[in-house]
Amino acid sequence: ELTKGGFPARYGGRLSSVVDISLKEGNMKEFHGEGAVGLIASKLTLEGPIIKDKASFMVSGRRTYIDLLARPIIRNAASSEGEDISVGYHFHDVNAKFNYKFSEKDRLYLSVYTGRDKAFSDYSFESNDPSDTYVSGDENFGLRWGNIISALRWNHIFNPKLFSNVTFTYSNYQFDIFSDIEDVYRRRDSLETEIYNTRYLSGIKDVAGKIDFEYYPSPNHSIRFGSSAIYHTFQPGAFTVKSNEIDDIDITQDTYALEYALYAEDDIKISPKLNVNVGLHASAFSVNDEIYTSLQPRLAARYLLNKKLSIKASYAQMAQFINLLANSGIGLPTDLWVPATDNIRPQEAWQVALGAAKTLDNGFEISLEGYYKEMTNLVEYLEGASFLEVDTDWQDQVTQGNGKSYGVELLVQKKRGKTTGWIGYTLSWANRQFQDLNFGKEYPYKFDRRHDISVAVVHEWKPKIDLSVAWVYGSGNTVTLPIAEYEGLPSNNVDIGRRTGRFNSRPTLNYYGERNSFRMRAYHRLDINFRFKKEKKWGERTWALGVYNVYSRLNPFFIDQGYDYETDEEEFLQYSLFPIIPNVSYSFKF
Repeated sequence: ELTKGGFPARYGGRLSSVVDISLKEGNMKEFHGEGAVGLIASKLTLEGPIIKDKASFMVSGRRTYIDLLARPIIRNAASSEGEDISVGYHFHDVNAKFNYKFSEKDRLYLSVYTGRDKAFSDYSFESNDPSDTYVSGDENFGLRWGNIISALRWNHIFNPKLFSNVTFTYSNYQFDIFSDIEDVYRRRDSLETEIYNTRYLSGIKDVAGKIDFEYYPSPNHSIRFGSSAIYHTFQPGAFTVKSNEIDDIDITQDTYALEYALYAEDDIKISPKLNVNVGLHASAFSVNDEIYTSLQPRLAARYLLNKKLSIKASYAQMAQFINLLANSGIGLPTDLWVPATDNIRPQEAWQVALGAAKTLDNGFEISLEGYYKEMTNLVEYLEGASFLEVDTDWQDQVTQGNGKSYGVELLVQKKRGKTTGWIGYTLSWANRQFQDLNFGKEYPYKFDRRHDISVAVVHEWKPKIDLSVAWVYGSGNTVTLPIAEYEGLPSNNVDIGRRTGRFNSRPTLNYYGERNSFRMRAYHRLDINFRFKKEKKWGERTWALGVYNVYSRLNPFFIDQGYDYETDEEEFLQYSLFPIIPNVSYSFKF
């Protein structure tokens, strides 16, 4: 369930939208399964009773291997003679849930999730010119990120109107940036090899407990209240370097914090036309010698003008004690999470939204919603700072400022008939303003996306044959690029420029203009999929034939600086992940 505005009081700790995901429970009477085997990914789900009518399980897993399929055809268009550049991506995840029914009033649930993603780039170069100083090089770099989440929940029914959930959770999120470089240089009459292995690890470990109550005084009235506590272990950065040229480096920084929350919300149908949800969320964050507190009122209302037309409005205040640090320059995207501290205040925001929805006689539904949000105490890197400056505390590399986002969303859906689908369009702005950045002027945020379009159509040819078509479009992310370069003062150190093979005693310095003044290419692609279903004695099987990225759009993943040997100049390189990829899969249910 996606909530983008009018956040109920039971949700807290974030400024943005809420995605509420619940795992389905395993069947307590019969054993069932479903899965799929395809060229891009495979998945399998099994569920059934452990003790009939008393205990059950559900286990689900999937794995993509699109990187293995696409690697032979993924090559960067800007690579020159002697160079070989490829990029890839894959992920896997596993979900499991077990539940035990002690009595008609008590149940115990255990849920576990683990998943990991990896995006990587491999670069190699080999020179055939015996006069070149730079002989060969291999560079492997990329990102790995993943999470382990577990929850133990006890559900108790006090009476037909009141029940509770007591939950204990553990999570371990890690973000890993790795780089392995091996370069060979020709120096005088011998070849010398330089090896650098670097790793930057950022993560959060949480141990939490919470209790939630739900009370239903009447069918049209519900009251929720509860409390929670979280013990955070933040690792804003652990940096290691291993090399045959320098001494090994190993730096680790950890921060510990406690987060508390109380909430109460009342959802009531005041009249057949008016429904209101009102609540209050209170939170506190204790870190080092500082304690931050926050009171966040929430209000949402829906009014039915008639049976087919309704309007809704909401107001919410939010606080977030975890800060996102995202690089705005070139290179791999690095989104690191750091806590509020005694020097860094927590982020706060308020948001209003107003919308209308109408149902038409021909099965169409139309909704239009506008929103406006203001945020304070946002965190950004100072000019020139980055996560790689491990000898400086990250708190000394950031500054705090304000932000605002606003826009309008239009959604047209068709839910009945042989042809169903939707068209969605969002026009939005997301800006930031910091006294210490961009000369104090407002600038677009990295994830500012002016236009966002999604079109999805499913047509049922026959009861067992259907065609689905999806097209998505999004304005490119903003990025800060150097607009000029110049030579610095002469240095006593003589460096060899990688990939150029040239000695350079005057370091090259980049000059940057306004922050995020460039925008990457837009992202868009078209996917098509046919499905052929057939009933079997044992269940149902489905063959699917599809094409991902039909017109092979090379969408940007990130931009980096490279070197063009033909023009003897540096250039910007766009790294893309996936070209056109056909897919055939076989799925089954039993």
